[in-house]
Amino acid sequence: MIMLCYTLILIAHKGVCVGVLSTLSSSSKMSHAHSHMGSVSFLAYNLMESYGVHITIAGSRTTQKAFEFGKTHVVRPKGKHQATIVWLHGLGDNGLSSSQLLESLPLPNIKWICPTAPTRPVAILGGFSCTAWFDMGELSEDGPDDWEGLDASAAHIANLLSTEPTDVKVGIGGFSMGAAIALYSATCFAMGRYGNGIPYPVNLRAVVGLSGWLPGSRSLMNKIEVSHEARKRAASLPILLCHGISDDVILCKYGEKSVQSLCSAGFRHVVFKSYDGLGHYTVPKEMDEVCTWFNLRLGLEGSS
Repeated sequence: MIMLCYTLILIAHKGVCVGVLSTLSSSSKMSHAHSHMGSVSFLAYNLMESYGVHITIAGSRTTQKAFEFGKTHVVRPKGKHQATIVWLHGLGDNGLSSSQLLESLPLPNIKWICPTAPTRPVAILGGFSCTAWFDMGELSEDGPDDWEGLDASAAHIANLLSTEPTDVKVGIGGFSMGAAIALYSATCFAMGRYGNGIPYPVNLRAVVGLSGWLPGSRSLMNKIEVSHEARKRAASLPILLCHGISDDVILCKYGEKSVQSLCSAGFRHVVFKSYDGLGHYTVPKEMDEVCTWFNLRLGLEGSS
C-alpha cells in the first residue's frame, strides 16, 4: 500500500496560516515538517524554493491576467478501463507528484488524470505566486470567493473529462485546495452550470475531497432548491469527504460545515470520515477507505 506524505510549510501572514505542500512518497515512514514565521520573509522564500515550490513576486493586483495551466500527467489503468478520475493537488504542488502516488493504489480499473494548476498570485501568501487552482484569502463564512478562478479551473477539469468514452464513469477527487475545486465542481454539476452561467458539460458519478472545504457554501442551497433538475442531480451524486481532526491548516470544522451545506442543499449521498490525530496530510488508512469507496460507488470489477 502506498504511503502518502506531505512536507508542510506553514507561513503566518497577517495572523493567518496557510499550508504550502510538496508531495513525497515513502513505503515505510510518514513525516511532515512545520516551519512557523511571522511574515513572508526571504527565509520563507528559500525554504519553499528548496522544497520545489515555485514562487514569484506578484505584480499589480489590479491587472487582469490569464493563467496557463501546467502539465497534465496520466496514469493508465492496469486492467479494464471502467472509470476516469481527475485528481487535483493542493496549493503549491503539481500533477506529477499526484500521479506518482496514485499509480500504486489498488484500483486497476481507474484511469487517473492529474493536471497542474496555474502559477498565480495568492492573497493568503501576501501576493507571492505558486500553483493554485484559484486565489484565496482567509477561510471564513464571510470571506470572498474567487469565482473567476473557480470557474476557470472547474471548466479545465470538465474539459479533461469530456473526451472520455461514454461507457466510462467519470469523477473528481483532490486534496486541500484540490478538494475545494472537486466540491465546487460537484455543485456546478448539480446546478447544470458554472457560476458564470455557462452550462456544465460532464455527468459526474463520484467526488472525493480530502482535507478540504466547499467554496460558495453560503449561497448553495438557494441556487439548487429553485430547480427540480438541480435537486435531482444533487441527490444522485455520491460524495466522500475525509478530514483529520488535528488538521491545523484547514480546520476540521470546515470539512464538517461543508457536509452540512451539501446536505442542506439536497446532496443525499454524502459520507464524512474524520481521523483522530491526523493533520494536513493523508495516511494509508484514509486512502484504503477512499479505494473501497470508489470500488463500491463506481461498481468496479473485482470489488466486493
